[in-house]
Amino acid sequence: MDTYQTLSSEKKELEGILREIPAEDVIERASFEARLARVNRELSLLGPPARVKKAALTFRGAPVIGSRAISADFTAKVTSLFNDAVAAIAAGLQDNLKYMGKIPHKKDNQLFITGTAVGSFGFEFEVPANDSDDDLFPESSPAAEALDRLLTVFEITASGDDEELAEVVDEIHPRAVKKIAEMLDYTAKEQAWCGLSFSGRSFRFRDHQQLEQAAARVREDNIKESKDAVEGVFIGVLPRSRHFEFRSLDGGKEIRGRISAEIESPERLNDQLNKAVTLTFDVVQVGQGRPKYTLPNFEVVISKFSIGREDLPNENFDE
Repeated sequence: MDTYQTLSSEKKELEGILREIPAEDVIERASFEARLARVNRELSLLGPPARVKKAALTFRGAPVIGSRAISADFTAKVTSLFNDAVAAIAAGLQDNLKYMGKIPHKKDNQLFITGTAVGSFGFEFEVPANDSDDDLFPESSPAAEALDRLLTVFEITASGDDEELAEVVDEIHPRAVKKIAEMLDYTAKEQAWCGLSFSGRSFRFRDHQQLEQAAARVREDNIKESKDAVEGVFIGVLPRSRHFEFRSLDGGKEIRGRISAEIESPERLNDQLNKAVTLTFDVVQVGQGRPKYTLPNFEVVISKFSIGREDLPNENFDE
């Protein structure tokens, strides 16, 4: 990128000089035109630079010696955990992450260390943008969106409530949260704490104690996962956004939740609208927050009694 920018600046300067030299001054123009032709050739060979964003991950604590050095063992482990967390969040946001197996598109969402970062000691990471990015309508890459959510998780674990944390856990997938927990747990174990800056936002844990408390909030023992079999009816399905609304037949409780990536054709759920079925939901509850429901598969069991569409209210589920 530096070479491209240097050549681009030289091109503009040469074009400006040539505009000031009269066309009849052929000899004076010749050397500048030759230089401009050379610059244009080099620019065409380089091509425009890829649009990239940068993130900075910095550390303080036992593995760090001021702003001069950081433990190699700590660096290797924590940057790997950081990269895994970003890849898992990206997959979760794209509804590709499953509870087991490889993290989808992990290679596409990997980060690249491009230098050291100021702030005790840390690293600068390059975050490739989407191939379709342009100056007029840029779109964030999955890795960029994942870094944005990771910053949000850091902020909420440090000072937010369980409801806020439950919302982001539901959005990025519990497995992605476990990857964040692994990174924070390791950092805490090594008596360190960290800060993250990206796209104009930044957050830094105040000290080791605050990071330890944050790690505890995203551990499995604070994020309860369970199964809940509910008999009821679908009253709304949004296949595109992968959300549903379901009303239980026991007390009429309404459940809104997400449709798991395990279900490849969520539009099929529309065939079950206003029919009595029994579903088993995955339920996630963070601390004392409200439970969040996910439909993990399409194993719909028709209830022992039948309810016709004419017996149920005609409701629409608007996003």
